[in-house]
Amino acid sequence: MSYETAQTRAPKPIEIAVALATGGLMTVMLLSNSMMAAHTTPLFSSLTAHGVGTLVLVAALALLRLVRKGQGAAPIVANAPLWVYLGGLSGALTVVVTSTAANSALALTGTLALGLAGQVVLALVFDRFGLLGMTKRLPTRNDMLALVLIIAGTLLIIFGRGAA
Repeated sequence: MSYETAQTRAPKPIEIAVALATGGLMTVMLLSNSMMAAHTTPLFSSLTAHGVGTLVLVAALALLRLVRKGQGAAPIVANAPLWVYLGGLSGALTVVVTSTAANSALALTGTLALGLAGQVVLALVFDRFGLLGMTKRLPTRNDMLALVLIIAGTLLIIFGRGAA
């Protein structure tokens, strides 16, 4: 198999804005889920988050179906491999684990920083080996530098709190 050595194009400003907004939404999600877990349990927090999310998405899908039907568009058919449904499992577990971590000495910031570091490490592994259908891509020097800086920032956030 061949490796991709560079991105095929630079990200568009809207893609960067959407990714930044996603990060902000993840912070709000983690905060609300951890507050729910503090008042109940992490499992109840996950159930609540995914229950509310399911209701919102069922309504959104119904609306989308009405819009598409009015436009004469073909129905949406999912032909995805079965492993893609693991996203729901990892999502549920993520809420439980992050709700617990955010209510620990790590707090919200430490939990998010460690989560980001974990995401980048696993993304580099997935890119490197082409796991789960990803295109194989060798990490660049900049990728590794970014990882080192993220880990350094994470350590600074977690262990530098009392140093001020």
